[in-house]
Amino acid sequence: MDNLQKYKATDKMVDLISDNYSLLQVMSRFGLSLGFGDKTVKEVCESNGVDCKTFLVIINFMAEGFSRLDGSSDEVSIPSLVHYLRQAHIYFLDFCLPSIRRKLIEAIDCSQNDISYLILKFFDEYTQEVRKHMDYEERTVFKYVNALLEGNVSKKYQISTFSKHHDQVGEKLTELKNIIIKYCPAKANENLLNAALFDIYACEEGLESHCKVEDYIFVPAILKLERRMRENEE
Repeated sequence: MDNLQKYKATDKMVDLISDNYSLLQVMSRFGLSLGFGDKTVKEVCESNGVDCKTFLVIINFMAEGFSRLDGSSDEVSIPSLVHYLRQAHIYFLDFCLPSIRRKLIEAIDCSQNDISYLILKFFDEYTQEVRKHMDYEERTVFKYVNALLEGNVSKKYQISTFSKHHDQVGEKLTELKNIIIKYCPAKANENLLNAALFDIYACEEGLESHCKVEDYIFVPAILKLERRMRENEE
């Protein structure tokens, strides 16, 4: 698979960021900070205690999609992957969504206009929906995976339940974007509102990528772990 990957362990980390700056968020979620000089991907990962194969699977997925993912779930470290997903949750819930809300409040006067109030209300309801989805993952899915890693196979839950439960949480943002674009209050601060709208588009793309990482990397890896655990029980 290494021959097919766009990014490899021997590449310089700085070249990855220069090629695709969106990978900065992936680095952050793995706990990799800037200031790595001319070190390779492998060197940066090793010096920070990050599983290099898992990091490469994620960044290549983000760059090229799932068309080259055959067998990649065998290469990931599940603890590293869970850590990455948890850090993504923190980013969306504690930074990205609150930042957008602040920009919306600055851009529109919610006390003067029904549309302004509707925009903020819709955004708050959406945020609660995202939080509910991610809380389910934290409390149920990741707890189940940790138990599997400790050798405990649950008879009441399996990862296919998560697959059925897993909605694309980014879809509802389309409605919010349309409300802002079609019915923007005339007295809104256009620069601030455009900045918020830009962030909403970026957040939507980020959430879609996050869900795809779960669907195409995380779930297959856990399915294989479940299968091995049950085969060992027999």
